[in-house]
Amino acid sequence: MDFGLVLQTDPPASDVVDLMRRAERNGFTHGWTFDSAVLWQEPFVIHSRILDHTRRLAVGPMVTNPGTRTWEVTASTFATLNSMYGNRTVCGIGRGDSAMRVAGRPPNTLARLGEAITVIRDLAEGREAVVDGTALRLPWVTDGRLPVWMAAYGPKALALAGEKADGFILQLADVYLTEQMVKAVREAAEKAGRDPAGITVCVAAPAYVTDDDSPQALAHAREQCRWFGGMVGNHVADLVGRYGQHSDLVPEELTAYIEQRQGYDYSHHGRTGNPDTAFVPDDIVDRFCLIGPVEAHLDKLEALRALGVDQFAVYDMHDAKEKVIDAYGEYIIPAMA
Repeated sequence: MDFGLVLQTDPPASDVVDLMRRAERNGFTHGWTFDSAVLWQEPFVIHSRILDHTRRLAVGPMVTNPGTRTWEVTASTFATLNSMYGNRTVCGIGRGDSAMRVAGRPPNTLARLGEAITVIRDLAEGREAVVDGTALRLPWVTDGRLPVWMAAYGPKALALAGEKADGFILQLADVYLTEQMVKAVREAAEKAGRDPAGITVCVAAPAYVTDDDSPQALAHAREQCRWFGGMVGNHVADLVGRYGQHSDLVPEELTAYIEQRQGYDYSHHGRTGNPDTAFVPDDIVDRFCLIGPVEAHLDKLEALRALGVDQFAVYDMHDAKEKVIDAYGEYIIPAMA
């Protein structure tokens, strides 16, 4: 199992770069950032700095979308970074939640997302693609390679990931839901004539390592990670709006907890202490995140690996960023190797 680190691009950017360097020293293989141009600093500028200050780390957004940049610009950005630093990028992509909504636009349709996946990958790898009716090619791309990993929750999005993406990003670490969603992606890949085993599976969620499993330690960890249930709740609310609260198409294990959700203010998005996440119960934090002492992390990671998870990406937005990176590097990454 590989390990990634996920950060927001809050200023100063030098802190983001320093944490990514720390992650590489501790055995992490991937460095991811949020991509929401209004809420945080521009990630691709910071990606270039991360790549310049690391040797092996692969970097990418978790996740970009096909609406805030034209597709040829996105492809050219990745291709430029790959040309400079040796094919060390991954394009994480989704419909667009905070980036689109904060700018007053709805998330992209799945049809648009599916088209963008193919176009961005083709252009970044030097092939011709059609963008808005015009055939384009980046003539300076000679040996580019760009894996495109798609974030998904709902049945149609999971099917699209299986049909078109090189990797599947699942932003929660619930073992039951992971099993169901990985299965859906693989079945879609097989129906599309693709090798299901060729799709990289990345589970991304907050991790908080405590010194023990005392009630006080676990309560603090939960409060530091409760924001994640609110963030996932945005996507779940979309699914409920599309399929209904009690649909056979979306598991109750995913939808039931948002019944008390009152709304969401993106100014607190992805941050500890988010006041819009009071509706998230402790059991959802425990299911969706990795909290507790090292042994608890190892147990859950082993269960995820048994389901075919290739990478666990640590959302490191809490009061123990360095401690979690170091604990993973000292205890967890070596044990999972």
